[in-house]
Amino acid sequence: MAIKVFITDDHYMIIEGIRSLLQDEKNIEWLGHAMTADSCLAFIKNQQPDILFLDVNLPDKSGIDLCKEIKTHYPDIQIIALSSFNQQSFIKKMMDNGASGYVIKNASRDELIKAIDAVIKGDLFLSHEAALIMHNSELTKIPIITRREKEVILLISKGLTNNEIAEKLFISTTTVDTHRKNLLIKFEAKNTAALVRMAFEMSLI
Repeated sequence: MAIKVFITDDHYMIIEGIRSLLQDEKNIEWLGHAMTADSCLAFIKNQQPDILFLDVNLPDKSGIDLCKEIKTHYPDIQIIALSSFNQQSFIKKMMDNGASGYVIKNASRDELIKAIDAVIKGDLFLSHEAALIMHNSELTKIPIITRREKEVILLISKGLTNNEIAEKLFISTTTVDTHRKNLLIKFEAKNTAALVRMAFEMSLI
């Protein structure tokens, strides 16, 4: 029986890339894709895939939260996190919330097939890059942050609100909120005050 695969990611190039890598596999049935958390949930209410490739960072909801929600209501769906975030904190949170696998978005076809085979059998799977990160905590002592995240955290440290940061950087408040949430995860900080303190101690601001 074919393994039913569905993907939720807000980048169409990623969706098409994974679909093209898997389309010739005889034992894989491609159910389709969603680009938001809401459309993903709407789909799986009617039809459950065996495997869900789930982006960690979605526009309307954190993939980490969505992972937990899906596993609570549909425990038989095996979730493979799909992310460009190659940091221990993201990997750990997704696995803690029920993901069976974690694949970096530059994964090869062989890695995708291995991930599907592993989680269908009930095993856990980490792509090579993710496994290296989990095994080498030295790499993750100081989080890797983007230039934009650095700008956001600097403005947070100056006491600016999301609206003020959005105006200053010419981005939406939703984008600012996403950066703020990602920073909290990357630093494993419980709140904004702890985030700013840690960034200062690590000489990032």
